[in-house]
Amino acid sequence: MDGLGNPLCFILTGGQVHDSRAAEPLLRQLALAGVNLIADKAYGTKELRQYIEAEGGQYTIPPKSNAQDKWDCDDYVYCERHLIENYFNQLKNYRRIATRYDKLAHVFLQTIYIASILIWLK
Repeated sequence: MDGLGNPLCFILTGGQVHDSRAAEPLLRQLALAGVNLIADKAYGTKELRQYIEAEGGQYTIPPKSNAQDKWDCDDYVYCERHLIENYFNQLKNYRRIATRYDKLAHVFLQTIYIASILIWLK
């Protein structure tokens, strides 16, 4: 998502795949230099944080309560994550996406692209 909550790219994974597994392949599609990545606790893995820093970016990800090495997180900046949640709430307004009528992954992903364009045009 950009600073206004608009999606930049998508990766569709299986339902059994944890979100943090798809994060690095997704981030490889973007230039992270000078970017502040805002994400929830699920994305606070050491490998992902190291990857973001190696690419010249920063992160605002709160540590999990059971994290061994806790890091600082700016709560004021983290509040901007609501833009991401707003986008997904708008996406779920499209019944075909919310109920996952499409059986084929590529058709479902194309439907997400079309709905994203419609949200962007509003």
